Amino acid sequence: MRVERLTYNKIKIFLTFDDLNERGISKEEIWQDIPKVHQLFRDMMTEADDEVGFKADGPIAVEVFSLPAQGMVVIVTKGINEYDLEEEYDEDYIEMQVTLDENDEIFYEFSSFEDVILLANRLHSLEIKGGRLFSFNNHFYLKFEEEEVKPLNLDLFIAILAEFGSSSTITSYRVIEYGKELMKAEAVKELHRYFK
Repeated sequence: MRVERLTYNKIKIFLTFDDLNERGISKEEIWQDIPKVHQLFRDMMTEADDEVGFKADGPIAVEVFSLPAQGMVVIVTKGINEYDLEEEYDEDYIEMQVTLDENDEIFYEFSSFEDVILLANRLHSLEIKGGRLFSFNNHFYLKFEEEEVKPLNLDLFIAILAEFGSSSTITSYRVIEYGKELMKAEAVKELHRYFK
């Protein structure tokens, strides 16, 4: 579990599927209103308080984004909606609005361009050609849609990506908006062509 403060009233928590498995929660159960999911949320809020001083007091909005074969990103924002209630809250009670979003993109971060080149050459040898390449804050990002993964199965594809980089904890929307797009399409094919 990794916690990152985005603004004074917003944090991002990245959970891997290993984090969920350690707590006995399956990918399907995360969407259910069951006690172990409530406990996971309490654990996340405790860790957020310990690591970045974020206290979930009062109303909060929670957005959950599922990343295929990588994990989940949870964005928690406190006290920003027009539904803020003037009531006093019990310490164990949290008012939540939850937005759930299943995401079919695969978005990986690389600390060096050399890692991107090595990955591209490996993927090209496996007949993968697609992807978009971005740079943002001295890191590189590859974005793939699920259909670009064929002929490999998704788990094998993710395993290969993980050898060279790590699942991005920043959303692709942020990188697309604030970063620089280096290759608009077929990034693997182009990287292989220039750097084989």
